[in-house]
Amino acid sequence: MTDPVIDLGELRAGPDPDPLPRPPRANGRLLRSALVLLLVLATLVSAAVPPPRPAAVTLPAQLAAETLLTADLFVVLDPDPEQPTRRRMSAFRLPDGVLLWQAAVPVQGRSWAITSAGGTLLVTVYEVLSPEQGVQSLAFDRETGAYRWQQPGHPTLLADGNVLLLSGADDQPVTLRAVDRCCGTVRWQLTDAAEYVGLRQDARGLDRIVLHWRTGHTEVHDAITGAELARADLRPPEGGSYEYVQVVNDLLLASQGTPTTITAYGLDRLERRWSTTGTDRIDVIEDCGPVLCSQRHRAELSGVDPATGQVRWHSDRWGWVLPYDGRLVSAPVADPPQPLVILDPTTGEKVAELGRWEPAMVNLDGPLIGTRPHPDGGMVVAELDVRAGEAHVLDVFPDVAGNCQATAGLLLCQLVDGSYRLFRVSR
Repeated sequence: MTDPVIDLGELRAGPDPDPLPRPPRANGRLLRSALVLLLVLATLVSAAVPPPRPAAVTLPAQLAAETLLTADLFVVLDPDPEQPTRRRMSAFRLPDGVLLWQAAVPVQGRSWAITSAGGTLLVTVYEVLSPEQGVQSLAFDRETGAYRWQQPGHPTLLADGNVLLLSGADDQPVTLRAVDRCCGTVRWQLTDAAEYVGLRQDARGLDRIVLHWRTGHTEVHDAITGAELARADLRPPEGGSYEYVQVVNDLLLASQGTPTTITAYGLDRLERRWSTTGTDRIDVIEDCGPVLCSQRHRAELSGVDPATGQVRWHSDRWGWVLPYDGRLVSAPVADPPQPLVILDPTTGEKVAELGRWEPAMVNLDGPLIGTRPHPDGGMVVAELDVRAGEAHVLDVFPDVAGNCQATAGLLLCQLVDGSYRLFRVSR
């Protein structure tokens, strides 16, 4: 084999210059090998260093506190140390956890909740110590904590951003009252409404109200204006009265008897769509995308065609269902808890298994987060990718007891002392 030839062009007259010493080839190979070795060592060292733990902020709260997590605010409703039946509300800015304001709630009670309605925070007292008051909702300014107004009833956010308050239950007449969220001004109201009130909500909020009496008289009202849109006398085909009615999307579903007969009516005109009889009592029906999920008390789950009422699939394996991102998250009812599975809503078939995780309370616009205890303490946290059917472990958070809530990019979990820790989560 000959050495390679390099064309240097035309040689000119004159003495040849002294050649420069040529470095041995072995030395070049050693240099390149050393560089590769250093690169490999650097890679190994960097891989041995654990990734930085997500930034965390600790937020004070008592064990009996009620909480509300939004994208930019964390609100805590703590019992007053001196008067446990009173509550103090504290608002923390997210994600840095800075305390913005505190406010006393001027009502005493035992059972509480917090909801957000635009620029207003609503504190609802379900067990007021003055029985004649019933359920009460109190409004506070979201930015300052200033008290705004108080009205009877528990709140639901309307599609136009205002609030519907529903009061009365059992043997008390039902009253519906739509109010401006800013100042509590009554926009419309219905008193002594019905034995049953059904609400239709979408991503914007509540837009339809159904009133149903045991006599069969049924009305549909526009939730924004209170105007009546339709009315009809709805009775079971076999006679008698319906035991239970509920609103799911554009259907009013009415059930009767055991085995249960379900009759569907269109919500716009209350015309009869279909009727079907099952094999057992039905506990709940919910929207599962292309089907209605019908859940029976013996952990039987069915997918029902919303257009015809025909059962597309049935399974006695799954104890609950969570519609998420076009799929269904479910698990068998068993102790200890069984692995989460992903179901295809159109067929009911299992398409993936995620492992043993407890889904965190979640804003459905954000990622689905799963948690489980770590054998050495703390909580393992993972993002559950429902579409891919995979669980991506994010970290192990120490001192976390549970009660986790998730929103976009943030995870809030309660610690063993009752306080909360806010973590940034990302893959």
